[in-house]
Formats: sequence, structure tokens, C-alpha cells
Amino acid sequence: MDKVLRLLGMRYATAALMLVAVAALYGAATFSRPGEASGQGRAAPVTHAVVVCPGHEGGRLAVQSLPRKGTGRVDMTPTKGGPPFASMTASGQAWGEDTKSGEDSYTLRATGALAAGLEAEQTTHWGAGPDRGLAGARCAVPGTDLWFMSPGPVSADELDLYLTNVDAQPASVDLSALSGEGPLDTAEGLATPVAPYTTRVVKLGDSAEGLGDIVKSAADLTLRVRTTSGRVAASLRARIGEKKGIEWLPQSGGPATSVLVPGVPGGDGQRRLLVSVPGDADARIKVQVITSGGAFAPQGQDVLDAPAKTVTSVPLTGALSGKAAAVRLVADRPVLAGFAATRGADIAYGTATAPLAAAGSGVVADNRFDSSLVLTAPYGAAAVQVTTVNAAGRSGPQEVRVPAGRTVETELTPPGTDPKDGTAFGAVITVKPGSAPVYASRTLAKGKGDGYLFTILPIMPAATTVHLPDTADSQTALTPG
Repeated sequence: MDKVLRLLGMRYATAALMLVAVAALYGAATFSRPGEASGQGRAAPVTHAVVVCPGHEGGRLAVQSLPRKGTGRVDMTPTKGGPPFASMTASGQAWGEDTKSGEDSYTLRATGALAAGLEAEQTTHWGAGPDRGLAGARCAVPGTDLWFMSPGPVSADELDLYLTNVDAQPASVDLSALSGEGPLDTAEGLATPVAPYTTRVVKLGDSAEGLGDIVKSAADLTLRVRTTSGRVAASLRARIGEKKGIEWLPQSGGPATSVLVPGVPGGDGQRRLLVSVPGDADARIKVQVITSGGAFAPQGQDVLDAPAKTVTSVPLTGALSGKAAAVRLVADRPVLAGFAATRGADIAYGTATAPLAAAGSGVVADNRFDSSLVLTAPYGAAAVQVTTVNAAGRSGPQEVRVPAGRTVETELTPPGTDPKDGTAFGAVITVKPGSAPVYASRTLAKGKGDGYLFTILPIMPAATTVHLPDTADSQTALTPG
């Protein structure tokens, strides 16, 4: 019996010692940690940036950096490798150069102060020939989940998706699409490989990687580009038809229940609103048009019922009466939105964007030809300062005021040169402190009447900071993973 009691006592003593040890360890962790996370995180300046210009067909490559304190560098190189063909080392600098057709895509890598708010564009102008048109593309940031709203093969002779891998690891891409008739479900377009430091051109509707024959009946498309490994930069080019216009499609933001599409151009031609519902439930959407005359619901189009997993086209020509405008949508389900505009011999597309907030900036790199800003302030009176920049210097800031619930259009002119000489110049749009948010786009045009060519660039907030989440101690740090 004594042996039994001693054995039980040792077991209870061992268990008690283990409890004391765990309690002591837990207490040490509790009292030594700096505290719980606030949940707010902090903002840090952007010091590294990578963007890809699709190249291949040639065109004007233009780069604009924000005027900021500090040092940095931007190197422009062919994606496939090789020494830089151009570099920038001064903040606030503008650079532009024509590239030849048939060359590789271009990767821009920025460090230091020049990485914050860096903007690069590729614009292509064909004044004659089968590809007659003016097209512009914002050079793309690599990502893992990307969206486009575009014409389908019924509306375009060619749809070419440029996928670029800027990293040393291979990437794998899955494509999916929605049309006016519903989702285009197919196993084609899945697991498309993109080798390191290469650009792969996928022809939508003309290849298995481009979703195959199922896409050919679509008049409008919502295209989703997702990677299952790695990341890619994506650019989408549409050739509508011989002498009917070309365009690079702007990349759309993700689905949201409240979106605003800026920069619907004024003038002649047709205007269509494009709305996509990627979810499984139908969406009810309130539509509001904002012009220079104010905000209003289009007659008979104030509420739009859009089916799930489809793209819906809504005519806007009559409601706009030739005025430049923005379109605001508030939905009970997440949606994507954009527009298609035709004028003269060309076509252009726009998409919903985030606003430029107070003291924030937007940057446009290439403003040769006739260039104008379309600014909308849906929530309150706004004011911006516009500064243009080229190799000769910079202009004095021009203040542009936008009344609450109005859209204003203003021309851009380069500093110290003839605005009609075709010299590339950049523009920096800065929202003044205390201003309401501003939605912005840039229209670039050349020619008149039936020879009018144009392209539209939605202006995004300049990426100058990155949000870093809070860190906090965790009990998982006390146990092996």
C-alpha cells in the first residue's frame, strides 16, 4: 500500500509541476509582449515598383515620376533581359521614346523615391492602313487576380491578351469569361504556362488557351485572369475591324457594390454602359449620370436589373446628349462597370476607378496630340492643381474647380511648346487639401470628323504608400509549427 501511495504521489506531483511550468511560460509571454495589435496598421512609402509595357506592335513608351524628395532610379529593359535602354534618376522627370514593332515587352523596375507614384504608358497611333486608330495602355502591374471588360469576338476581329512573367519562377494562368448570354464554362484556358521573363500572347477565341470556340458568339466580355502559381502582368488589345479602330482595354478593379465610371467622352457617336455581375445572384442597380449640368437618373434607366454571371449593355447616347459624363452605380450585389464609346473612325473603352482623395495625386505620362482631363466630383465641391511636365521643364500649377455633383472637362497643354507639335508630356493632377474626392480620366485625340481618332485612360490614384498590417504576439509562437 505504501508503494501505491508513493507512486500516485509522484504522478500528481509531476502533473502539478507541468501545470506550474505552463503557467509560468504563459505568464512570461503575457507580460513580455508589447501589447495587442491596434488593427489599424501603418502606412509606409513605396520604394520598389515593377510595371510592364506590352511592346510588340511598337508605339510611344512614356514614363512620368512624381516630384518627391529622396533619391531613386528607374531602369527600362526588355523583359527577356539585357542592359537598360534608358534610365531615370531624377524625381519629377518625364521621358518618352518611340519603339519599333516586333520587339519584346518592356519591364520597368523602380527603386527609392522614384518608385512612388511612377506612371508608364504605351500609346500607338496609326493614321492610315487597316489598323487605323489611336490606342493607349497603362503599363501593367503584375498581379494574381485581374479583370477586363472588353468587346467579344462578335464585335472585334482580334482580341489579344498579353501575359508577362517578370519573375524567375514559372507562372500558371487560368482564364474565365462572362458574356451577355452567361458564363462561358470551358476547361480550355486553364493552366496556361508563362515562362520566366517572357511574354505570351493569347488570342481569345482563336486558340485553346484563349477559351476556344465557346467565346466566338460573345458580343461583350468580362475576362478574369487568375494565376494558380506565380504572378503576371496582363494587357488586352482589341482590333475592332479594318479601319474601325484599335484599343488597349483598361484593367478593371474588382467587383464592388458602389462604383463610378469616369470619363465618358462628349461629342458624336454611340455610348454604351457595360455592367457585369460575376456572382451567383441577380443584381438590382441604381444608375446615375453626372454631366456638366448636374446629376440625374436617365429616363427609363434609373434602375437596372442585371442577371447573374452576365454582361449587360445599356445605351447611353440619348441620355448624355453629347456631353462628357461619369456614371455612378449603386447595387445590392458586387458588380463591375465600364463603357464603350465610338466616334469618327475609332473606339475607346473606360472602366470604373477609385477616386483621387484630398492631397492625393494622379499621373498621366503621355499627352501628345489633343489632350484633355474629364473630372467628376460626385460627393462635394472639389479643386485640383494640374502641372504639366516635359524635357523643357514644368508649367505653373493650374487650378481647376469642380462643383459638387458636376463633371468638368479641361484641356492639357505642355509647358513652353506648341501644343499641336506632338511632343510628349506628362501631367500630375493633385487634389487640394480639404477637397472632396475627384474621379478623373484623360482623353487623347487626333483629327476631326470621320478621321477623328481617340483613346481614353482612366486615372488611378498614384501608389505612393503601402499599408502594413499590425503585428502582435501569439500563443502559437510558444508551440512548434
